[in-house]
Amino acid sequence: MHEVSDELWNEFHRVVNMTSRELSEWLRTRPAGEDSEELPEDAFTGKGRQVLEILGKRRRDLTGEDIRTMRQVVRMVHDERREDLAPKAGEAHWRHRLMAVGHDPLKPA
Repeated sequence: MHEVSDELWNEFHRVVNMTSRELSEWLRTRPAGEDSEELPEDAFTGKGRQVLEILGKRRRDLTGEDIRTMRQVVRMVHDERREDLAPKAGEAHWRHRLMAVGHDPLKPA
């Protein structure tokens, strides 16, 4: 059993503002779109799927890999958004990159 801090648990669930269903649908449909641009390989095949798995787990069932993924996702969203997670429009590829790990910058907090 791996312990995840309250701070990381809460921040991960704050920055991942898409539901499991929304993220799952996004990961399934996004690559099939005719106007899809290339995204980092790990966004869809790795990180996005890992985030989806984490969302389906109880806190006490997290693995060390899950905790590393949570840290990476929080860091990525903070690098892109800083602390302010208010709805914000941006270029489509920027939004899509964030959505690939469960954060929709247009979704109200």
